[in-house]
Amino acid sequence: MKKRVGVLFGGRSVEHEVSVITGMQVIENIDKTKYDVVPIYISKEGKWLTGSSLMNFKNFKEDNLKDAKEIIMTPVFRDNKYYTHPEAIGFLGKKLMETVDVIFIALHGTNGEDGTIQGLFELIDIPYTGGGVLASSVGMDKVTMKDVFKAHGLPIVDHIWFFRKKWFENKEEIIKEVEEKLGYPVFVKPANLGSSVGITKAKNRETLMDSIEIAIRYDRKIIIEKSVENPREVNCAVMGYDDNIRASLCEEPVGWKELLTYEDKYINSNTKGSKGSSRNIPADIPEETTKLIQDTAQKAFMAIDCRGNARIDFLLDKEGKVFVNEINTLPGSVAYYLWEPMGISFKDLISELIDISLAAHKEKNENMYSYDVDLFKRIEFGGSKAKKI
Repeated sequence: MKKRVGVLFGGRSVEHEVSVITGMQVIENIDKTKYDVVPIYISKEGKWLTGSSLMNFKNFKEDNLKDAKEIIMTPVFRDNKYYTHPEAIGFLGKKLMETVDVIFIALHGTNGEDGTIQGLFELIDIPYTGGGVLASSVGMDKVTMKDVFKAHGLPIVDHIWFFRKKWFENKEEIIKEVEEKLGYPVFVKPANLGSSVGITKAKNRETLMDSIEIAIRYDRKIIIEKSVENPREVNCAVMGYDDNIRASLCEEPVGWKELLTYEDKYINSNTKGSKGSSRNIPADIPEETTKLIQDTAQKAFMAIDCRGNARIDFLLDKEGKVFVNEINTLPGSVAYYLWEPMGISFKDLISELIDISLAAHKEKNENMYSYDVDLFKRIEFGGSKAKKI
């Protein structure tokens, strides 16, 4: 019997459009012999919608989603099925109901990759793909992520961080700390965004101030990193659950610049992943460097207790030293291009991620969540306080 997979995409995030593209890729490539798809689109305003029009990317380009019905995800569990509840009333006044067995999360960035949506599905008790609440939130916050990596002995670049409020209260203190601890040039980033949004490079005090003013528009928490000069970027994906994980091939973007813009990543890039395209797969690096990156990627994956499929991004300096830059717990296009050259098709990748989510959900439900005790019988209320047990 086919499982019904709710493919969740869109979201209230600056990465909304990227998420729609990922969602469409999943819907197009999912194994139709094994799964029925229920598209679930979160608009930029935060409305949850479903409907057949959401299966066609052309309708997003033309803003033609008229038949989409608003739904509410609720913790309703009946007959071993989970339900989404449309607000619209269907034929003969009956409330339309749609069942799903598992959620495939194709969201990116804020409100999708940061643990918030994962928390909702934990409460509803429905299987979902990708990292759990902890892995998602740690992987999203660059400051916490680097703290965890550092605690596990993984190589990271020097950095400082601060809250937006501190910038308004004492700019000179922050500037002094940057100049004394890091020096120029540096990269200024919102701590909780992806796709290069809000990230700029500062080469002096004037551009540092401008960069911080940009970053604080997007997040209350700002991280400033020492620049690795003339670096090479190499990325590697990791897939699995617990310690049963494996690393993909490594990729190196061709013509990579120190900072790829949003347009560089999603408009100007060719994602075929072959020699001569926008990325070299496998990366043209020594075998020992490849092995080091793959091993480090797996350690980073396990350090945040991730599961599913994540992409870990690395920087190599001119001496060949490797630094972990960040982990993307829900990578764009599901990072399928790193697995296809290894013989894992996009279709098989999607199926494996669904299987991982079901296994993780099954194990979670083996935990004990209640403890029977006659506590109520041992407490009496009278007046304003309960008597001691």
